[in-house]
Amino acid sequence: MKGTNESILRAGQPHPLGLQWDGEGANIAVFSEHATKIELCLFSDDGEKETARLALPEKTGPVWHGYLPGLLPGSLYGLRAHGPFAPEQGHRFNPNKLLLDPYARALSGRVVAGDTTLGYDPAAAEEDLSFSTKNSAAEMPKCVVTETPAAVSPDERPNTASADTVIYEAHPKGLTQLWERVPPALRGSYEGLGADPVLEHLTALGVTAIELMPVQAFVDDRWLVKKGLVNYWGYNSISFFTPEPRYFGPGGIAGFRETMRRLHGAGIEVILDVVYNHTAEGDQTGPTLSFRGLDNASYYRLQQDHARYYVNETGCGNTLNVAHPFVLRLVIDSLRWWVEAMGIDGFRFDLATTLGREAQGFDAAGGFFDALRQDPVLAGVKLIAEPWDLGPGGYRLGAFPPEFAEWNDAFRDGLRKFWRGDAHSAQEIAERLLGSASTFDRDGRRSWASINFAACHDGFSLADVAAYAEKHNEANGEDNRDGHHENYSDNCGVEGETDDPEIRLRRAQRQRNLLSTVFLAQGTPMLLAGDEIGASQQGNNNAYCQDNEISWIDWSSADNALLGFTRRLIAFRKTHPCLRQSWFLHGGKRRQDGEPDVAWLGFDGNPVNWSDPGLEGFCLLLRESAEAPAYATDGDVVFLVFNGCFKPVTAQLPPLSGDRVWVRALDTAQPESSRAVCSGRTQTIPAQAVVAFETGTVL
Repeated sequence: MKGTNESILRAGQPHPLGLQWDGEGANIAVFSEHATKIELCLFSDDGEKETARLALPEKTGPVWHGYLPGLLPGSLYGLRAHGPFAPEQGHRFNPNKLLLDPYARALSGRVVAGDTTLGYDPAAAEEDLSFSTKNSAAEMPKCVVTETPAAVSPDERPNTASADTVIYEAHPKGLTQLWERVPPALRGSYEGLGADPVLEHLTALGVTAIELMPVQAFVDDRWLVKKGLVNYWGYNSISFFTPEPRYFGPGGIAGFRETMRRLHGAGIEVILDVVYNHTAEGDQTGPTLSFRGLDNASYYRLQQDHARYYVNETGCGNTLNVAHPFVLRLVIDSLRWWVEAMGIDGFRFDLATTLGREAQGFDAAGGFFDALRQDPVLAGVKLIAEPWDLGPGGYRLGAFPPEFAEWNDAFRDGLRKFWRGDAHSAQEIAERLLGSASTFDRDGRRSWASINFAACHDGFSLADVAAYAEKHNEANGEDNRDGHHENYSDNCGVEGETDDPEIRLRRAQRQRNLLSTVFLAQGTPMLLAGDEIGASQQGNNNAYCQDNEISWIDWSSADNALLGFTRRLIAFRKTHPCLRQSWFLHGGKRRQDGEPDVAWLGFDGNPVNWSDPGLEGFCLLLRESAEAPAYATDGDVVFLVFNGCFKPVTAQLPPLSGDRVWVRALDTAQPESSRAVCSGRTQTIPAQAVVAFETGTVL
């Protein structure tokens, strides 16, 4: 404890919430509607000795508050809450448990969620109905008094248009842990993300935004720790304002902010994957770390008539009660903090359906969405929803407000089915190539609302989609029962690694086909980190607990040919505005030049027969939308051929006016081929290939 005045707490103010240092001392304000007393606990500099317990002297509404003169930045603290321990009524107060301040800006140490952190006696017959008298302070991290950093200037942000965005989903550790070009001290850290080799790679690739998997402080589940595993993915948050300490580099929190600055300087935005649907406290058998001990009945949704138990629409034991005004305030305050103080440019909301649940179910006009959309800080950042949860009516693809983009798993599944050769898949992927308009084209939404991907952190990597027909999750210790059971993958003839040159060639082309379909589609493309170099997870499609070589990207084994093709593919997308339009394409309206904005053609040049159950491919002629204003058009046009057949086909090229000619620009069967002017009206399209044509002029 640094420079603390041991005088009695003064009254303080109920706003802002949390502990705020003002240069002379600190105001502390804590929400708890049902507590009878809240104590501020102070600790020695090493966090081992509790030096004071000071009861907050005032309560305004449901907010307890006080002011402590002389408290300095760097001091360690925690909270204790007194109140009824009545689990069957929804109350689990236990002052023996040290609690994290929900608004803490930094933590000293990490949660070791052992038996001492349980609010009950695990040896008792009725478990969570018993009361634990053990002091949990030794197993708890301590909150750190911090100074408020200067806000990040809006001028520092790239502010990339949504239509031009290319997302790169990455794990904050796994991206750089094995990257030999990154300085050893920075590998696996926040600062490693801003290292020169990473910035060079991302900018050469054409990425405009890196989407980081959870970095808000989280807890390793007790049952994982007992098996010698950890929560690698981090979807187990406990402190919504605090960067996870395990990824700190030499610069600590300042290093995190510096990395944001370096990424912005390279023109790369940062989107955080955030988890506000549940917390690390789990169900009634979980630890008491913060929210449960402060006001269980307010922070969580409890079962009606069975308040001992939690509503579990997340599959993680509990559901945060975001419909409560003070819980909603916590979430919005947290989001604003990451934008203003830490430099974040957007958010991807895990299990976002949960955040929109009101008393009657999911409501796109509910309190969370209203608060987010009207906030002057948050209204301008990028918002992405994972549009499902595990509750009733939880799958809500296309149902979010217009400001949101959404992870489109239907695109992923349709894409994989098509290239695997599934029946009727050509009709499905055709819908996805135009931004899934039937799903998203409503309420003024734009085509970038569809986040298109072939792979993400949850499931097979791109390489594994083409190398495994079955999941191989044995390392997770659940007898391969966990993870998605239907991956729409194809091993191309042999399960797993092989030296067979024919199969390896087939897999390489499959990966190029999958990537090409993503980047040639309308919508926002997302690339899983490592997919550009063929990274594998050894067939594990649920590597959430694998903080090791299974999940870390092996840069020493990079497929540089695939990397080169991916760079060309993204560059091709950036060159052609008609591939990244904000307006949806339907073909029903004519442009000012009399041409349709999109035309579906068979290989013979005639309209596609969509009723053909054996349809294995098609051609797509793209122009700029008929709805686009004149100032947003420049006459761009591309012709795309998707041949899912296992044999070559001959495709008829559409006629062009004047001196314009078709140029064969990309071919997934010949990835290193140069651009070539087409001399005739037909072109041979290799088996199982994507070919993209652009226009040129005769010299």
